Amino acid sequence: MTPVVPTIDRHPHIWGRLLAWRPQTHALWVRLLVAVALTVLAAWMRISLAPAESGGRFITFSLAVVLCTMYGGFFAGIVSTVLGMLLANFFLVEPYGSLVFTDPWEALWLNSWHLITQMVVMGSIALVQRQHRRLQDVADLVQQGHKQLEDTFEHSATGMAHSHIDGRWIRVNQTYCDLVGYTHQEVLGMTFKDFTHPDDIDIDLQYLSRTLSGDIDHYSIEKRYIHKLGHVIWVYLTLSLIRKTDGSPDYLIAVVQDVSRRKAFEEALETSEKLLRQAQNIARMATWQADLTTQHFHLLWGSHNIMRLPVAGLSVGDMIEITHPDDRETMMKKWSLAVQGKQPYDLEYRVVIEGEVRWLSVQADFERDAQGRAIRALGVTYDITARKQAELEVLRLNASLEQRIQARTHALKGAYDELESYSYAVAHDLRSPLRIINGFAMAIKEDNPSLDPDSVQHLERIMGASKKMGELIDGLLKLSQFARGETHRTHVNLSAIAARQLEELAVQEPQRHVTWEIEPGLTAMADAPLIEALLQNLLSNAWKYTAKTANAHLRMYASPRNGQTHFCISDNGAGFDMARIDKLFKPFQRLHMPHEFTGLGIGLATAMRIVQRHGGVLHGESVPGQGATFCFTLPDDHTAVSEEPQIAPAVGQGD
Repeated sequence: MTPVVPTIDRHPHIWGRLLAWRPQTHALWVRLLVAVALTVLAAWMRISLAPAESGGRFITFSLAVVLCTMYGGFFAGIVSTVLGMLLANFFLVEPYGSLVFTDPWEALWLNSWHLITQMVVMGSIALVQRQHRRLQDVADLVQQGHKQLEDTFEHSATGMAHSHIDGRWIRVNQTYCDLVGYTHQEVLGMTFKDFTHPDDIDIDLQYLSRTLSGDIDHYSIEKRYIHKLGHVIWVYLTLSLIRKTDGSPDYLIAVVQDVSRRKAFEEALETSEKLLRQAQNIARMATWQADLTTQHFHLLWGSHNIMRLPVAGLSVGDMIEITHPDDRETMMKKWSLAVQGKQPYDLEYRVVIEGEVRWLSVQADFERDAQGRAIRALGVTYDITARKQAELEVLRLNASLEQRIQARTHALKGAYDELESYSYAVAHDLRSPLRIINGFAMAIKEDNPSLDPDSVQHLERIMGASKKMGELIDGLLKLSQFARGETHRTHVNLSAIAARQLEELAVQEPQRHVTWEIEPGLTAMADAPLIEALLQNLLSNAWKYTAKTANAHLRMYASPRNGQTHFCISDNGAGFDMARIDKLFKPFQRLHMPHEFTGLGIGLATAMRIVQRHGGVLHGESVPGQGATFCFTLPDDHTAVSEEPQIAPAVGQGD
C-alpha cells in the first residue's frame, strides 16, 4: 500500500493560533508599542474595576505580560513586565505617582518574585512558541516533500506505477497510461499481463518470482508492450519490491521508460553492421585503425578474418613482417611520408600470409592534433589478388594476341598484295585479247563493205562490248592503284584544284551552261595526287548529273561539324533516293539507268577509297530531283580551313 504522510491542523483554536503566532513578522517598535498599550490598558482596567491591594496589584499585569509575550515575543514581555512593575509600585494605589511600599524589604521581595514568575512565564511561552514553530516548519517540509513526490510521480516523463503483489494496481501515473494507449480507468481495470507481449510474459514472471522469494531486491529488463492500437512498444522496466517492517512483501514499484526509438536505432545499426560485413566479405575489404602513439594496428568488424589473420591486433613489426620483402622499403617510405603529411597514403603492394602471396590496395586518412602531428590513422584495405592475377593474365593474352595479330596481319597483307597483283595482272593481260577482238571486228567491217545490216550491227555490238570491257578494266586498275601505296601529305589548296578542274570540264563541253561557286582558301594536309583524283570524281559526278538541269549550279564550301572541317560539293541535279544509299559507294553499283546517265559506277567507290586512306569519312545527302551534296573530311592536326583573305567567293561559269 502507499504510505500516507500525516498533516497538521495548524489553527484548531485561538490558543493554537497564538502558539503559532510569529512575532518576527511585525516590526519591533510595533510590538513594543502594543506591549505598552496592553500594560497600560490592564492598569486602567484594574483601577476602574477595583482598587489594588498591596499584593494583588502585581497579578493585574500577569495576563498583559502573557499576551504581550505571545504577540510581541520575549522583548515585548520584558517591556510589559518592567512597565507593569512601575505602574504597580507608583500608580495603582493612591496617592498616584508615589511609592506605595513603606517596607523596602516587602517591595524588594514582591518585585523580585513578580519578576521571576513573569520571566518563567515569558520563557515558557517563548519556548512553547519556538517548539511549535519548529513543529510547523517540519510539517511544512513534510507536506512540501509529499507534494514533490506526488508531482514527481504524476508528472514524470517515465511511466510509474504501484501495484499489489497479485498484480492489481494501486496507482498509475498518466505517462504510463499514455505509453500503452489506454485511459487511466482502463488501466486500473487491467493487469500488466494484459498488455505485455506474450513472448515476454514468462521472463517477467521469472524475475518477479525471484524478487518475491528474496533472491533479488529488484530487477531491470527490456520487454515489449502491445499498444491499444496494436503496435509493439519496447520499454525498459525496473521493478522494486517494498517490504513491511516484518520483512513480508508489501507492494511493488514499477518504472517504465519507452526505448522504442533506441531499439529501432539498434536494429538499424545492427542491420547496417551486417550489411557492412557482407559488403566487406564480398568486396574483400578490411577496415582498420592505427594508434600512432602506441604503433598498434587494429582491424575492425572482424576484418582480420577477411585477411585470414589469426588476430585483429597487429604491431608495426607484425605489419612489416607480413609485407613482401621486395615491397617493404616502398611501403615504409610511403607510410613515413603520409604520416608527415607530405603525400596521401594510397599504395598497392604484396603481402605473404600463410605462405601465399597476395596483392593489397591500401588507403588511409590521418587525424592530427593542434600541432599537426598524426595521432591516429583510419584506413581500408582491398584484397586485389584476383584483379592482379587477371591483369597479368590479360597482359599475357595481349602479348600472345599481339603476336597472333602481327602474324595474321602479315598473312593478310601478303594475301592482299597477292590479290592486288593478281587483279592487276588479270586486268593487264585482258587488254591484249580485247584489242585483238576489237581489231578483227573492225577489219571484217572495213574489208566487207557489202555485209548485210544485221552482220554490221553484230560487229558494232562486238566492238562496243570490247570497248565497254576495256573501260571496266581501266576502272579496276584505277581502283587497285588508289588502294595501294602510302600517302604523302603536303599542303594542298582544294579551292585552286576544284577551280581548275571545273574550267577543264567547261572546255570539254562548251555547249553546256553551268555556273559554280567555290569558297576560296580551302586547304588541307593531304596527298596531292589522291586529292586531284578525289575532286575529279566528285566534281565530274556533279557535272554529269546536272546535264538535264536548266541553270545548272555547283558549289564547293567548308562546313565545321563536331570540331571537324567537312569539305562539301553540292549540285542541283537529278539527285538520288536515300533508301538506296547503301549501294552508292560500292564498285559498279549505279542508282540510275545507263540510258539516263552514262558511267561505270566506279567514281564514288574510288572517292571513298581515297578519303578512307586519309582517315576521313565520306557521306552523301540527296532528295530526288533536288540535287545532291557530298561531304568528306581529311583529319590532320595541321588542317587549316582558310589561309588567304576571305573577300568574296570564286564564281565561274562554262558555256
